[in-house]
Amino acid sequence: MRTKEFNEDEALEKAMQLFWLKGYNGTSMQDLLDGLGLSRSTLYRAYIDKHSLFLKALGHYQQFSSSEIKKVINEGDTAKETVKKLLEFIAEVVVQDQQHKGCFMLNSEIELSLHDKVVHDMVVNSDQDIEDVFYHVLTKGQKRGEISKAEDARAMAKFFLNTAKGIRATAKSNPDKKVFKDIIALAIKALN
Repeated sequence: MRTKEFNEDEALEKAMQLFWLKGYNGTSMQDLLDGLGLSRSTLYRAYIDKHSLFLKALGHYQQFSSSEIKKVINEGDTAKETVKKLLEFIAEVVVQDQQHKGCFMLNSEIELSLHDKVVHDMVVNSDQDIEDVFYHVLTKGQKRGEISKAEDARAMAKFFLNTAKGIRATAKSNPDKKVFKDIIALAIKALN
């Protein structure tokens, strides 16, 4: 059995960064060859085509993003505090990005999901995962009496998912920390 000629994790990370910065359509095969430092034959042997590599890179991003969000869940004591920390984490990630790339998943949704069923399904699954995180935190808060049961937890989870996506979209053109601080403060008031 032949061993791989490259480190796949490193290649996926590099591909992810290229697609994230330039988008799917803006990233040429030559960009990928140069950025990954692979020969054309190695790239095609490993990934078949540009689309397959893109999907693997997007999956790599989704896996990393999910694990980071799950870490944040364990940091908050109360449900309100956890929701606030999740939104602050999302804002901090996009504010710190000097290239203002926004969110790779959201960028892919805007660029491709109307025409690419696989990307569409990945975006829907990613959104559902994040919504479920918020839902879990909110229902736990309702059970402990920290959050009123007057509002449906699933509807609130959708609201917070939408808020998170709005933060990620806004950061592409306005990565001002104060803007997100205000948005997060107002969103948390919805839990009162």
